[in-house]
Amino acid sequence: MATEKITLSNLAPAPGSHRDRKRLGRGPGSGTGKTSGKGHKGIKARSGHHGPGGGKPHFEGGQMPMTRRIPKRGFTNPFRVSYQVVGLADIAALTGDITAETLVAAGIVSKGRPAKVLANGELSGAVTVRGLKVSAAAKAKIEAAGGKVED
Repeated sequence: MATEKITLSNLAPAPGSHRDRKRLGRGPGSGTGKTSGKGHKGIKARSGHHGPGGGKPHFEGGQMPMTRRIPKRGFTNPFRVSYQVVGLADIAALTGDITAETLVAAGIVSKGRPAKVLANGELSGAVTVRGLKVSAAAKAKIEAAGGKVED
């Protein structure tokens, strides 16, 4: 018994599982003309009602919505600066001056967000770090390896 491989060209739904969509507002002979199967007036006859297919996702039938029931705490600072983390292990492969541009060129960080060097890993050679935020521990390790940190 040979089995045929299923591909996009021969995919089909199981017989009887797929119905044609309901074409609304196509005359009285269609059964869904005039009011398009919504009856007369009432909230469920309106566009954007809260029933199936409606446009009010937070409406819970008059019950207090979840977005209002749950307590809210804290504050999100819109001016917060989040740094991309660069470990000393990432810098170890690079030589010479290390700036934001050299890190972007090496593919270590993405362009647009500031980076901060942390003391993850070890340095073997001397490097000069310019124009980057550097943690105190990372600065100590860079200077111990014979490098320097410049602002």
